[in-house]
Amino acid sequence: MTNRLKRGIVLTIVFVLTFCLSINLSRVLSTASNPSFDYVWDIPAWIPQPVIPIDNPMTEEKVKLGRHLFYEKRLSVNKEFSCASCHVQAFAFSDPKQVAVGATGEKHPRNSMTLANVAYNSVLTWAHPGMKMLEIQAIIPMFGEIPVEMGLTDKEKVLQMLREDINYQKMFADAFGKGNDKISLNNLTKALSSFQRSLISANSPYDNYRFGDKKNAISTAAKRGEKLFNSERLQCFQCHSGFNFSDSIKYKNLNNSDVEKINFHNTGLYNINEKGDYPINNTGVHGITKKPSDMGKFKVPTLRNIALTAPYMHDGSIATLSEVIEHYAAGGRTISDGEYAGIGSKNPLKSKLISGFQLTPREKKDLLDFLQSLTDESFIKNPAFSDPNQK
Repeated sequence: MTNRLKRGIVLTIVFVLTFCLSINLSRVLSTASNPSFDYVWDIPAWIPQPVIPIDNPMTEEKVKLGRHLFYEKRLSVNKEFSCASCHVQAFAFSDPKQVAVGATGEKHPRNSMTLANVAYNSVLTWAHPGMKMLEIQAIIPMFGEIPVEMGLTDKEKVLQMLREDINYQKMFADAFGKGNDKISLNNLTKALSSFQRSLISANSPYDNYRFGDKKNAISTAAKRGEKLFNSERLQCFQCHSGFNFSDSIKYKNLNNSDVEKINFHNTGLYNINEKGDYPINNTGVHGITKKPSDMGKFKVPTLRNIALTAPYMHDGSIATLSEVIEHYAAGGRTISDGEYAGIGSKNPLKSKLISGFQLTPREKKDLLDFLQSLTDESFIKNPAFSDPNQK
């Protein structure tokens, strides 16, 4: 481990712990200064309510502020980079680059995940079992050093910029109450998180088919593809389950109790040296736990808007949906040569759910048609989610 990596990890841990303490302290303070708690979710009746932190209830004022902060380029070291730089609305708040590229040009080892329905994610990022709160996760891209994303180093300068901006003065006051002390890093991340939780996608042709127009909402081919998706032969539904097509999910059930499921899987994407190894900078949950059995385990992302979120896998190493299907049909990817050579289907740590299957050309097209029916055009064109600075 390099000295830079060690220093970056230590600084990030200290920063996160300090921030966590501020959040815990805020939980014992009154939330009476918030102007309103009448937020109306724009979700259909068949989708359950998300679980919202008790110290950060949803309000229209916070969502509005968070939207401006999400697109705020001054929240980066070069004033040219924002959250939206790696989470683009047209791509369902993902990024068409293979891996994310930060404000300084440094590459992240991982592909940018979609933020669609992030309110329902039981865990955040690709492979961190302990990262469960958007309010905590937000500080990593802003202030993290390994890798540099937004590249911020001085939170006081950030807060000073916001305090001197007349528009932010008003929006913070509307969301949290008046006073310079309300323009804080804690409230900044609360607003950002509130906006992200508002990014609900539930109006795809497939949704209209399942809960409305049974006849014409999707094609006959897509209907056949749905049956394949849910078949015992393919078993796609085992991991991509439920209303959000993921087996890591959190929501409120009909009894208003929290339901939480967390899972990570090794899909045989790599098998370096025939020992099940993954590239050293991308070992999945193993990178956090250091447990050999966690090598190559990553979270299953939602399939909503999947046709828009290429490239695929945690490292963006599969370019198209067609190739993704081929990967799973083979029961793991074979890399013939180079430093990552190996037969993924023989990975000894691979999930037992990844066993392979055979498809005819028509069946493959049907499955692709089904996956494309999960695209929510209204989501990627919703003006409430767009850059407020663009008229």
